[in-house]
Amino acid sequence: MGDREEEPPASPTSAAQQAPSSYPLILKIMSKRRTWACLFVLVYAALLSSTWNSLKSILSWYKLQAHQHPSSGWPALYASVLLGAVFGVLSMVAALAVVVPATLVTWITVVVLLAFFGKPKRALVLEGRKITKEIVGLVCKVLLKEGNVVAAVCAVLGYFALVKRNAEGV
Repeated sequence: MGDREEEPPASPTSAAQQAPSSYPLILKIMSKRRTWACLFVLVYAALLSSTWNSLKSILSWYKLQAHQHPSSGWPALYASVLLGAVFGVLSMVAALAVVVPATLVTWITVVVLLAFFGKPKRALVLEGRKITKEIVGLVCKVLLKEGNVVAAVCAVLGYFALVKRNAEGV
């Protein structure tokens, strides 16, 4: 029994260093492009699935209302507004996936150019904050405007499609 070397007692710092052993593995996995591509596909699959279920429930509600009130155009109007809203939100989320990396690249480019042209660090931080506010504000305005345009177009097209479908079914 005297042959065995005694293990040193575990210190709190060594336990803390061993705990995040999965951290480098996570960093390695998340640094792969295919991981992000898979995450992107999974998120959009979930989004499309929930959107598809929403569309099916809106259309089943419309069918029920159209059979109960065949002469009224209100169910078609309500359903088309809901369809437009669903497509508008879906288009804004899809655009957001493209806008975020492009905005980040733009912001980094502007800050690096300001640093390259000799801005002091304090002024660079202040300019970076101001630029961030301006870019985020502009991106939000554009996303909302484009989402509203898509929603309006889908609502109008949906209304005419539902009214035509209802007229052919009678």
